[in-house]
Amino acid sequence: MTAVGAVSTAQAGPSPDRAAPEAAGIAWTSCEPPFADDDQLQCGKLSVPLDWDRPNGERIDLAVIRHLASRPQERIGSAFLNPGGPGQSGVTVVGEGGADFDQWSGGRFDVVGWDPRGTGASSPVTCFRSDAERDQFWAGVSIPMTTAESQAYQRKAVELARRCGEVHGDLLNHISTADTARDLDALRQAVGDRELTYIGLSYGSMLGQTYANLFPDRVRAMMLDGIVDPVAYTASAESRTVNGVAFTDEVFDQFLALCQSAGPDRCALAGHGETVEQRVARIFATARQAPIPAPHADPPGELSYGDLLTTTYAPLRQPDTWPQFAQDLNAAADGDASALETTARQVQTPVIYGEIPKSVAISCLDGPASQPSTAWPQVIDTFTDSSRLWGPVLGWWLWAPCASNWPASSNDRYTGPWNASTETPILLINNRYDPATGYGNAQAAEQRLGNAVLLTVNGWGHPSYQLPSTCTDQARQRYLVDLVTPPKGTVCEPDRLPFP
Repeated sequence: MTAVGAVSTAQAGPSPDRAAPEAAGIAWTSCEPPFADDDQLQCGKLSVPLDWDRPNGERIDLAVIRHLASRPQERIGSAFLNPGGPGQSGVTVVGEGGADFDQWSGGRFDVVGWDPRGTGASSPVTCFRSDAERDQFWAGVSIPMTTAESQAYQRKAVELARRCGEVHGDLLNHISTADTARDLDALRQAVGDRELTYIGLSYGSMLGQTYANLFPDRVRAMMLDGIVDPVAYTASAESRTVNGVAFTDEVFDQFLALCQSAGPDRCALAGHGETVEQRVARIFATARQAPIPAPHADPPGELSYGDLLTTTYAPLRQPDTWPQFAQDLNAAADGDASALETTARQVQTPVIYGEIPKSVAISCLDGPASQPSTAWPQVIDTFTDSSRLWGPVLGWWLWAPCASNWPASSNDRYTGPWNASTETPILLINNRYDPATGYGNAQAAEQRLGNAVLLTVNGWGHPSYQLPSTCTDQARQRYLVDLVTPPKGTVCEPDRLPFP
């Protein structure tokens, strides 16, 4: 039986009026390595209740970082940033890219990142008692394709869920997006801001929509880029996965078409006496029949069909890598898949797989699975119908653990409504061709939210800033600083194409 939570109370969601303890300030200090040398960065912690229903009970610490406003005399306040995942470290993203986000906000805000509960340095979900245990568990893992491989992976998913419950216990019941929205409100109070200025990227848009519907009167500005559909996300692990891969193959088709039009001088797959689409289709058909040799991988090996699917995961998000991706695919078309196999191995290390439970633990709580992982033959087929590329990948990575008796549930997960009106319009930004948070999600959010404006970027990748766009940069800054949204229907162009 899957962990489905208490449905009767879950539909109502947590009460936005629940009394929260007055947040203490954050004692900011200089950061430790790797961010110790940047005097624009300060670090700290904020203590919050593990269970917001019991504000005087057990507490956990959230790791926080801020990049100080570069124009402090004109400082407006703090801008909070969630980089997505769920499970990505806001401390790392602001630590590494704080200067970029400072530019987004015209130098007028302290850009604040934090590790959401269950991630990074904020009581992270790991599910293993040592790195050696993790490495042994995930050694040699890859996306399964045969029945035997799939059955073995399903058993591994059950074991993973069991281990997560053993290691973490009650923590897993209290890391829903609604819990993190309450943490974000405590962080807002802790920096002394009367209203929230927020930047949500990818899953960060899910957190933003949750906050805006719980606390609509506390939003100063909210800019969401790469929009998650909260209805599909919270309905079930199955609907979340279907929505999460539904737009992927269209973006791959764009990769093929843009390569074809770029020609052989700019795209290695073009100009071989066949169309790019035909050449790439042959690679996939070949790998389905038997692995493609990878003699120059270290160590030498071969590229399975599951590995080939995995190699599409990063490039489709990052169009500036498309020329290299085309080179690697072209080598595979010529019979040498060494470069692709090297990429697949980099994505499928025990360290990378060890990060999966952070995302799983949050999303399984927000929208539990409705079918058990033993139903994988039908369910993975459904995901594959939605995307032949990412359906099996995200199905096994993210759905299978949720569907394997995930050892947590939450009465406080928020499942709507999603139509709150904020005083200032919420600015939604989405690429026209986004493989992970498709354009249809953003269109639906603009209609569903009570006060929102969608800025369309006529580009590729996830989120919108993968390719530079001066038009988008100007709209971001004007919104965050002056609270002015672009006119409805505005479309920005990227400054360059993926095959320059």
